[in-house]
Amino acid sequence: MHSLCRRYVIAFNGEIYNHLEIRQKLKAESWQTPPVWRGHSDTETLLAAFSTWGTERTLQVAVGMFAIALWDRQTRTLTLARDRFGEKPLYYGFARGKLGHNANKVHGSGPLLFGSELKALMAHPEWQGTLATDALEGYLRFGCVGGESSVFQGVAKLPPGCLVQVSLADVLAGELPAPGTWWSAQRAAGEAMQAGRLEGPEAAVSAVGQALGQSVRHRMLADVPLGAFLSGGIDSSLIVALMQQQADRPVRTFSVGFDDARYDESTHAEAVAAHLGTEHLTLQATSRMAVDLVPNLPELFDEPFADSSQLPTALVARLTREHVTVALSGDAGDELFGGYNRHLWVPRIWHQLKRLPLPARRALAVTLRAIPSHRYDRMMQLGGRLLPSQLRLRTFGEKLHKLAAVLASPGERALFAGVAAMNHQPAALLGGQGPGRVPEALFPALQQFTGVEWMLLMDTLHYMVDDVLVKVDRASMASSLEVRVPFLDPDVFHTAWRIPAEIKLRNGQGKWVLRQLLYRHVPRELIERPKMGFAVPLDAWLRGPLRPWAEDLLASASLKDLPLLDTRQVRSLWRAHLRGQGHHAQQLWAVLQLLAWQRRWKPSLP
Repeated sequence: MHSLCRRYVIAFNGEIYNHLEIRQKLKAESWQTPPVWRGHSDTETLLAAFSTWGTERTLQVAVGMFAIALWDRQTRTLTLARDRFGEKPLYYGFARGKLGHNANKVHGSGPLLFGSELKALMAHPEWQGTLATDALEGYLRFGCVGGESSVFQGVAKLPPGCLVQVSLADVLAGELPAPGTWWSAQRAAGEAMQAGRLEGPEAAVSAVGQALGQSVRHRMLADVPLGAFLSGGIDSSLIVALMQQQADRPVRTFSVGFDDARYDESTHAEAVAAHLGTEHLTLQATSRMAVDLVPNLPELFDEPFADSSQLPTALVARLTREHVTVALSGDAGDELFGGYNRHLWVPRIWHQLKRLPLPARRALAVTLRAIPSHRYDRMMQLGGRLLPSQLRLRTFGEKLHKLAAVLASPGERALFAGVAAMNHQPAALLGGQGPGRVPEALFPALQQFTGVEWMLLMDTLHYMVDDVLVKVDRASMASSLEVRVPFLDPDVFHTAWRIPAEIKLRNGQGKWVLRQLLYRHVPRELIERPKMGFAVPLDAWLRGPLRPWAEDLLASASLKDLPLLDTRQVRSLWRAHLRGQGHHAQQLWAVLQLLAWQRRWKPSLP
């Protein structure tokens, strides 16, 4: 779209929730010559704001999810910008990308390409995608290609809250400037903490209720059918409750269930929906649905991506799109309010571990690993009814083995880094003899943040951006469903960071504030149960209906196409998984998704 003054041209992916307010501000500040509007779109609003205020102020005022490319015809400069939290992706780089000496800059030759999907870049006739092999260890460790790098050399992901301005001279020189920051989660969290803590639990609950309610209201504005994902967990139930509170008719809600009771939350979702009075639909997913979907994952996810909850997310998005065009989700509640088990357990475990000498911790690790993880799971099934609900863990054995792998951690942050990883020895899968990069080196040490608050910020900057939001965006966009995330609002973020960690994690529970807010709408007994996550019975599916697909990818020919993988190590993991010796499904899933991606997109090897 062209601006009215004809100076700017914009390509824009996303949604600006406060664009009507921006129009009012533009009108108030342009009393002599108020803007002339040709339509009602937020794209036109952005163009008018860029023309009036310039780039940075417009981005600061805009509340929404977006990837923006703005061409200034007067200065012949391209500005690429991404929203605060990274809800919408933005890739950019050269058609013939290459590794450069300066890691903060993009290098290459040929045309400059950009888009919200790598497929858009690959469509260019001069595209020569070369595999960025240095990204593979991080991918195998965390199940996603994280940070500013992409899976291709000379192609970067613009970080959240950043912009980069590119001139023709930059493109001709084959080196793009480093991105600048227009908004920083780290800085915003620090400013919120300095603005004055919300003292007392009631003040925290009230403030969150007000900020989140307003965010939900903004994201419910739509001229197309609207609904919500509902898993029956705390976050999605709270979002739906706030929607229903503000709606004049039953909200349409959607969930997915499985025939494996360990992974099925659909009955909980249905109970919450019945209490709130929503119009609810459940998709009962089967292994056949998964088998049909799995071969399409490399097409949905332009980069290798191994969070297996991509499957139920894609399935529920497909179901939802049959009925509505926009859906609200409860994502990001865990990162802002302390909802992951590691937020509770890492401080507790480290408090005990630091008292033990390192040799004793190593001996304990050997002892824990001596019992196969599936036997721990059996013990949990037999004795779990005697434990408090927060101690009943579905993958008890996997978590104990994970703990054993990080018992020798030198500090609390290193322990967190190890617990947050999917695979603790990715270098082994790449034929490396050593441990590879030290896990804690992947996470920055930030001043003024300690303990739980440091963990929350790390999850916000890394896991949420590189995994959670990637999963939701790609899975929903594949079905042309727009997903809006009320927790990712600057006012909600500011409010969350004014709450002390001891209130977020209170009485041995994570997300204490969200729980108290939800209890105003839903009875406690419908909510209080062990956290399940949005998982699938991946171990059983890989031994059953997905086994032919997996064995085809693990055949000699496929592994030879990606010689960086250690064939012997990969096949050893596969044999152990088939025999039920340990929980290797997640590690294998990461390898299988890499092989499937390689087969579909055929990157050049360096």
